Amino acid sequence: MSAKPKPPRRGLVLGGGGVLGAAWMIGALAALSESLDWDPRDAEVVVGTSAGSVLAAMLASGRGVEQLLNHQRGIIAPGDEHIDFDPDTASGGSMPPRPQFRMGSRALVARSVLHPRRVPVLAALSGLAPRGRGSLAAVGNLVKAANPDEVWPEHPQAWLIAMDYDTGKRIAFGRPGSPTASMSEAVMASCSIPGWYAPLAIGGRRYIDGGTLSPTSLDLLAGSGLDEVYCLAPMISFDYDEPTTVVGRVERRFRRLMTKRVLQEAGKVRRHGAAVTLLGPGREDLEAIGVNLMDHRRRTTVLDIALRTTAAALAANTPPLSAAG
Repeated sequence: MSAKPKPPRRGLVLGGGGVLGAAWMIGALAALSESLDWDPRDAEVVVGTSAGSVLAAMLASGRGVEQLLNHQRGIIAPGDEHIDFDPDTASGGSMPPRPQFRMGSRALVARSVLHPRRVPVLAALSGLAPRGRGSLAAVGNLVKAANPDEVWPEHPQAWLIAMDYDTGKRIAFGRPGSPTASMSEAVMASCSIPGWYAPLAIGGRRYIDGGTLSPTSLDLLAGSGLDEVYCLAPMISFDYDEPTTVVGRVERRFRRLMTKRVLQEAGKVRRHGAAVTLLGPGREDLEAIGVNLMDHRRRTTVLDIALRTTAAALAANTPPLSAAG
């Protein structure tokens, strides 16, 4: 009798993308879970950036995809623990509060000038952004409710990505060797969009949204020994719509740059032997998302479309899917 083959060692990467990015990822994650007959909580490592850090923390704290779906729809199913969190209001609204008229990080701007090749353009610009006034306390409370002891799990490992606001250094909270933080602190740091939210102070350092350095930080899994990596990235696309507004066209151009960046990161992981599957919003998803990823009014529409389009893409191996060994 032949031995049963070992299941593949899998990693999961959840990128940044605001309120609508989170809704899109939950829909895409549900479709992926069904397609693979796999529970994402069984991943060896979950990497989360910005909105993805919230979902990574929830999965690592034992909350399943079905509960995430129910929560987006305002449903408390039998057996689901009630969590007092409104995804339409927790982030503070579709537009940021008026920021303080002070530069966000003089130290980061100075470092960018002195060492321009060491600091990515978006990270450098974040230093010039005014200091945000928004609060992510409701998001932190969500993570605390899901994981009251704020214990970092060994399986799946949860790496939550932020940027040190003064040095521009990428920090993967929860990864061995990284600064110490509670899980709720790490999530709030990872979600602190410069100019929108106040930077989060942890251990005497200030941290902001990890998406200022990379939409996914997928490259952190290079050489990790994984067999397969699935990356859900709301800020990348392989099939585009044709927006008629100037803002829309600028956003899609920026999205193409982010896609190029993530493809480069995927290449690093693939060169170490892991098969990488990238998922991003396609044409129909983008039409529903529009240009403001914080516009909660589109949330349930984006969720429902993502469920359908991602399932279809996985079945046909077509955009918005990019898969390669």
